Amino acid sequence: MNDVSTVPTRKVCVLGDFAVGKTSLVERFVRNIFSERYLTTVGVKIDTKVVEIEQRSVKLVLWDLAGNGYLTTPARAYLQGAHAFLMVCDGTRRTTLTGALNLLEAARDLVGDKPAVLLVNKQDLVDSWEVDQDSLDLAREKCANLFASSAKNGANVERAFRVLGEQLI
Repeated sequence: MNDVSTVPTRKVCVLGDFAVGKTSLVERFVRNIFSERYLTTVGVKIDTKVVEIEQRSVKLVLWDLAGNGYLTTPARAYLQGAHAFLMVCDGTRRTTLTGALNLLEAARDLVGDKPAVLLVNKQDLVDSWEVDQDSLDLAREKCANLFASSAKNGANVERAFRVLGEQLI
């Protein structure tokens, strides 16, 4: 692993509607924990983690923005300087997929065409999903890096962040 002082730092904004699991996904990735307790993020919560990819490292600074289906004035300010986006939707609520894609478009309009990963969260509840394969195929046209994930059991969480990290090295 590289000396921490020489590791490049990259700002990743985590965006999505309320209660889609943004904070839970970040907690699973950074600390490998999951809590059933729901706490609303107010403003922004920032976490960091150094990711090692093929003997190279990148420090991801994760800006977990409060959930909204649109970019609020504070969110617009938080997006400044972003290197990438982690978009999150809830597979059990179809409207959150549309919201995540709209947020991605708005974020890219604001700060440029940055790398992005879209997580369709709550894979552990796949039997209750409202998001169907056709919707996922259409979403993949706007965000090629799309994964079904679960903050609860960790499915595809590490993989998604590694894919994002690879694009940022």
